[in-house]
Amino acid sequence: MTPSTTATADTTATEQIVIEGAREHNLRDVSVRIPKNKITVFTGVSGSGKSSLVFATLAVEAQRQLNETFPTFVRNRLPRHQRPEADVIDHLSTAVVVDQKPIGANARSTVGTATDIAPIIRLLFSRCGEPSAGMATAYSFNTPEGACPTCAGLGHTIQPDLDRFFDVSRSLNEGALLFPMFNVGGVQWNLFTRTGRFDLDKPLENFSAAEWERLLHGEPGSTAAGDEGLVPRFHRLYLGRDTSGLSARTRKAVEEFTIQGLCPTCHGARLNQAALKTQVNGHTITDHMAMEVTELIQVLGKVDHPLGTPLARQASAGLRRLDDIGLGYLNLGRETSTLSGGESQRLKMVRFLGSSLTGMTYIFDEPSTGLHPRDVGRMNTLLRRLRDRGNTVLVVEHDRDVIAAADHVIDLGPGAGTHGGHIVHQGTPDGLRHADTTTGRALRRRPALKTSFRAPTGHLTIENADVHNLKNLTLQVPTGVLTVFTGVAGSGKSTLVTDVLARRHPDALLVGQAGIAASSRSTPVSHLGVMDTIRKSFADATGVQPGLFSFNSRGACPACKGRGEITADMAYMDPVTTTCETCAGSRYAPEVLQHTLNGKNIVEVLALTAEEAATFFTERALTRKIGLLNEVGLGYLTLGQPLSTLSGGERQRLKLAGELHKTGRIYILDEPTTGLHMSDTQTLLALLDRFVDAGNTMLVIEHDLDVIEHADHIIDLGPDGGRHGGQLLFSGTPAQLLHHPTSHTARVLRDDLNANPTELTSGPQPRQ
Repeated sequence: MTPSTTATADTTATEQIVIEGAREHNLRDVSVRIPKNKITVFTGVSGSGKSSLVFATLAVEAQRQLNETFPTFVRNRLPRHQRPEADVIDHLSTAVVVDQKPIGANARSTVGTATDIAPIIRLLFSRCGEPSAGMATAYSFNTPEGACPTCAGLGHTIQPDLDRFFDVSRSLNEGALLFPMFNVGGVQWNLFTRTGRFDLDKPLENFSAAEWERLLHGEPGSTAAGDEGLVPRFHRLYLGRDTSGLSARTRKAVEEFTIQGLCPTCHGARLNQAALKTQVNGHTITDHMAMEVTELIQVLGKVDHPLGTPLARQASAGLRRLDDIGLGYLNLGRETSTLSGGESQRLKMVRFLGSSLTGMTYIFDEPSTGLHPRDVGRMNTLLRRLRDRGNTVLVVEHDRDVIAAADHVIDLGPGAGTHGGHIVHQGTPDGLRHADTTTGRALRRRPALKTSFRAPTGHLTIENADVHNLKNLTLQVPTGVLTVFTGVAGSGKSTLVTDVLARRHPDALLVGQAGIAASSRSTPVSHLGVMDTIRKSFADATGVQPGLFSFNSRGACPACKGRGEITADMAYMDPVTTTCETCAGSRYAPEVLQHTLNGKNIVEVLALTAEEAATFFTERALTRKIGLLNEVGLGYLTLGQPLSTLSGGERQRLKLAGELHKTGRIYILDEPTTGLHMSDTQTLLALLDRFVDAGNTMLVIEHDLDVIEHADHIIDLGPDGGRHGGQLLFSGTPAQLLHHPTSHTARVLRDDLNANPTELTSGPQPRQ
């Protein structure tokens, strides 16, 4: 081989990310080469191994190696990653992971702070605002200089609910203080009663004004612990600190004994009076934070000031990126804790779209989540923009339009869990469309409208709904059928269903996007509540206590405490996790394995798939509950598989499994297709049909066209997002929706069906 040929071969090799022998989770010695500077979409059914390959293998190794380049002092403060199970991971570049995890539940985190646009607005006001309040920090509700002194920049105040705090018919000795942490004989109760300043046997209703003042607010001028009043003590212990470290019981008690309301001083604006008086072109900084992104762009475009104009242009550039990504209906003051997973992810994308870095690897986890089909094309344009700047873009996706926009696709499967973990196809999107894989067959499936619709059994009436952007909506939601709520992002769907309707019908079960809590110690059978039954079956068969068959208590391996592995803390180096030598990874103490049920020990039983377990057990209570996993398409899961290894789609179906066979209930599902493959969506639809046919009402918030086309009834909100939404555009069947002249949902539905609506159906015209 000549030197030039060798150089060409080396160049070709470095233009690909190389992974060989990947074995994370269910991956089966996967070897693959991923082209750089391209958009590569990873597809496959839920649980096929996409996330294991992209996130748990490639992304973790890229971040681990990057961390190794930092000094020891820095590494000791960074997240530590263990090297993924793989023979070779080579030719990586710096990876930026844009996942769907919430940006933060902190009340001080807003769209403006998360995108770094708010600091620019603050600087604008400090440079050209009149009258000036001072430096930029004087316009920040997160600094003492700018925060409202009453609410400390939160915009609301939380005060003890004194009406609930006391039973005035009792004395202090009789338990007049109802707050659980101030109970009779407790530490706090003793502190303020042992001072001798109160008659402990006197009912509070007989206290004088001076005694009430001393009880509530303490002894004036005294610094003694016993002289502190109940109100300042409650503030100090519970309201003036981070409550995340408190127990769940204490937090719940604090919530029950407090009242939250708008701050009486700033009325929710969060800032002090000096900052609120400053204006730029007649608008205060509060106005800027409350305006929708699209409106604020226009306002900033009118700034004409030698110091302010450059800042206004810089802020406008960030705002336009928000608008380009479909978030033009948000405002900078919106708390990030109120955003959906899809909105959070797109907000993270904005930070990178303005970057001039090249040679990066951007990894996205289903960026189409929460997007109306109208906006997926805009998102694809942004992905191409990142690629065209010289970056590698890796996307885990199920959306047909995102797959079609890829340069390269890698399809994993053929099934899920133990039936997956292989690469079944890679190449162009067109090649995948013709491939004999689950994804290929799903892409070839022709969409079709439902031809018959269930008749409602009644109606849920909503009157004059005006929460957030809803414009005094009055409508009837049919019961006993599958109703899908549609509309572009921000049109008011979630507000109408999860806020208004769910609040007026508290018996409704909300299956949200958060799915179920997952940890390495929770399993499918523990979630379904049958692990105790399995342990009892072992106990009955062996004559020992049921607790011996729990790796969370008596049966746990003493060496690893029931974890099955031991992680060694290597200080600033990457942690090293090894299989526990004592239990060989089984989690159980060796003596537990001597006890068997029908010839299998507890480890062997938990290694059974739900399909296998359905025939292994004879107790009806067990077979019925475990059979639910098979009914929702999760028969491939093992009974003892940690829930932390399940995909989002698998967790949602597991949550629904526990609700099967119930009747007469109202179920609210918030985008249940999140994380679902196109074929899994068909499984979900069959599952929803079973719920409805059993006499339940299914209310589904969705953008997925397969779900919309399968509905009995559609409620479409719009016409757009934010202040341009909140109106009822349509209520009727999917076939009737096709005729709507202005609905974005109707337009994409017509495009999907690829036919003239007049040729598809005839009948009553939609309500407009």
